[in-house]
Amino acid sequence: MQVLAPIVSFLLPTYQVSAANKEGSRVSRDPEALIAKYSDPLVFTGAIRVRTGYELLQISTFLQQNLRKVKVPFLVLHGSSDTVTDPEASQKLYEEASSPDKAIKLYEGLLHDLLFEPERDSITQDIIQWLNSRV
Repeated sequence: MQVLAPIVSFLLPTYQVSAANKEGSRVSRDPEALIAKYSDPLVFTGAIRVRTGYELLQISTFLQQNLRKVKVPFLVLHGSSDTVTDPEASQKLYEEASSPDKAIKLYEGLLHDLLFEPERDSITQDIIQWLNSRV
């Protein structure tokens, strides 16, 4: 796919790939939160354009090749049952980044949209606590 991506992106940049948005992937265990999220007109739910997918592939590749250069403080949060993005990628970021001030929290059983999960208040507190300890 990486060989064809630049060619297809150049020839058909606005072609939309509906399979790319992983329709049907569960992102939260809270049905009411999902209704609220996807009712928001600012939340994009359409098919992804080929050029957008290619650019995402490019930045992901760049980031993976440069993880060791990350030196700023950062907090990684990830649901262990996320099927949209691999929790192992977050673990890799945490392990390979050079920053001396880094933290990771994997939330057991949670999905992709952590702030739409039933435990969102606790997760928000984790974020606030991490930020407050650095200001």
